This record gives sequence, C-alpha cells and structure tokens, in this order.
Amino acid sequence: MAGNTFGTLFSISTFGESHGIAIGVIIDGCPAGLPLDLDFIQAELDKRRPGQSKITTQRKESDTVQILSGIFEGKSTGTPIALLIPNEDQRSKDYNHNQTVYRPSHADYTYDAKYGIRDHRGGGRSSARETAARVAAGAIAKLLLKHHGIEIFAHVSAVGTIQAPQLQALEIPELLQIREENIVRCADPAVAKEMIEFIDGIRKDGDTVGGKVSCIIRNCPAGIGEPVFDKLHAELGKAMLSINAVHGFEYGSGFSGSEMRGSEHNDIFLSGGTRAKTVTNFSGGIQGGISNGMEITFNVAFKPVATIMHSQQTINAAGEITEIKGKGRHDPCVVPRAVVIVEAMAALVIADLLLRNKTSKL
Repeated sequence: MAGNTFGTLFSISTFGESHGIAIGVIIDGCPAGLPLDLDFIQAELDKRRPGQSKITTQRKESDTVQILSGIFEGKSTGTPIALLIPNEDQRSKDYNHNQTVYRPSHADYTYDAKYGIRDHRGGGRSSARETAARVAAGAIAKLLLKHHGIEIFAHVSAVGTIQAPQLQALEIPELLQIREENIVRCADPAVAKEMIEFIDGIRKDGDTVGGKVSCIIRNCPAGIGEPVFDKLHAELGKAMLSINAVHGFEYGSGFSGSEMRGSEHNDIFLSGGTRAKTVTNFSGGIQGGISNGMEITFNVAFKPVATIMHSQQTINAAGEITEIKGKGRHDPCVVPRAVVIVEAMAALVIADLLLRNKTSKL
C-alpha cells in the first residue's frame, strides 16, 4: 500500500489498523535538541480521543502514547522518532454484520475494488482511528513551531446550518480557553450551546450531521512555501483533504472571493515597519503560494458520518441488493474531535516547509 508517508524534510509515516494491536507513527527529519514535552503530546491526543463527551463515539480509548525512539534526556536526537498508541477497546463483533456487505458512503467497496481484500472491522487503514497517529506527530511539529514563535488555532465554526460568527481578534491562549470550555470546541459560547443541543438531537435520532472547522496560523514568517507545485495553500489543501470525512477546503476569501471584483479583493499594502502588512487579508496570508507574513486562514468542511442507525439499501460482495443498519459506537458529528487533527496537519505542513525554506537562500 502506497501513500502512508506525508512530508518532505519533516516527514511522517503512520501504521496500524483500527482493530489491530496498536497504531503509531514514525517521524523523520525532526531537528536534534528539541525538548519533547510528553505531557503536551498526551494532552493533544486527549482532545481527539473517543469517549470524551455525549456528542462523540463512546469507544473508550485512553490513547496513551509511548515514545520508543528518537529521544534522549527529554530532547530529540535527530534520529527517527517512533510513537506507539495501543488499541484498548476494540469491539470487532460490532462489524460482523458487514463482512460481505458494503456500507453506503464508506471505503468498503472502493477498498475491496483496489486490493481485493479488506478489514471489515472498522475499516482497517481507512478508519479515522489512524488520525490519532497524526495528532501525536502534529504535537511534535507544534513544539517545533513554538520554538519559532508560530501559533496555530482551530475551532468548530459550523455544525449543519448553525454558523459561528467570525473569530474575534483575541490572543490564541484566550481563544483556546474559550474553546475548551465547551464539548463542541467552538470559540463562541452561545453558538456552542446551540450546536451541542443540535448534535445531541441528531444522535438521539440515530442520524449524523456535518460541519466546518476554521483555522488560523499566526506569526508565520513571510517566504514559506514553494511557488509551483508545492504552494503553501496546495500543501495545506492536500493535508486537510487527507483527513477522513473532509469534503472541502478553502483559504482566505475562498469560494466567496469568486463573487468579488479585483478592486474589492486586492489586499492593499500598508507602509512602515520591516514586516509587510495589508489592509485586508482576502489572500489568507498566502500569495503566489508563499506566505506573506499575515495571518494564514482556512476552512475545512466535513461531511456527515456515513454510519447511521437506520436501515439503508446497499449491495453485497456478489453485487446483490440487500439492507444494512449501523451498529456499534460512532460519532454523530466528527468536528469536535477533528479540531486537533486539523491543527496537527497544519503544523506538519508548516514545520516541513519551514525546514525546506532554510535551503532557499544563503
């Protein structure tokens, strides 16, 4: 199977299956001498782990991470860093009903068509369980970015048709505090309450709903990103679209920018200072595929979870029409747990391009 590695200089390779013994990740290219705060890494995983609230899957995983290599006396050694996260609460019997039946809008059919074999227990490598390994790696990327003063913040900006207003211009520690005070991880307390009630109602109906995660990256220096195929927004787009259930990515003005005139959309430069600034930020902090020093902004759209607790028509491996009904423990809405995944993938992109940028000039 190809496609298990992401990144060029700061690269990660994830491994393991949803119902296997463990999942994990190997990070290559992390500079030596970086303090590796295990408590911080674990705290990031705790934000993604299942069973944390009434609006997430009730699978119980502690997601306790173990660092197997690449660390000495609390710092990175420059060698590959191996992280392992044991699986503890698999219920493979919950998937016995779909051994030969394809779940609608899942990877069951396409996986079988490609490989001729599939792990029906939670989807194997196609399961969102794999993203825990990304969060662990992303935590180390965040520690590297923190060393350079770069901050990343994401929150749930929409659930279904419920939209949060644009983020206030607050410092990221304050935004984090507001976000973590509610289980949906929205930085607007009033809207968060409405979102939680809506998701809980969807859960009780045996249905699911989609949503959006908005992300900002602050203090990223100008000059990050490559101008042709490896544009910063292209790398961010690939990173986000590789996350399970993601169906859309936009940066800056996004799709709404297509409705504007150039005279409205151009970000006019301000004079003064050594760091360029613009009056507006429709570019989302990226111009020509390279960061311009302004705040990098983007949105990520997640589809409704495909497993619903209703009977649906489908087909089996023989191509025969049959019915299937979801069983087991599943999220009614993925976005509360996806926030930290979005941050992790953004951190991995910026960390990699930051290291690559060191080779661009003397």
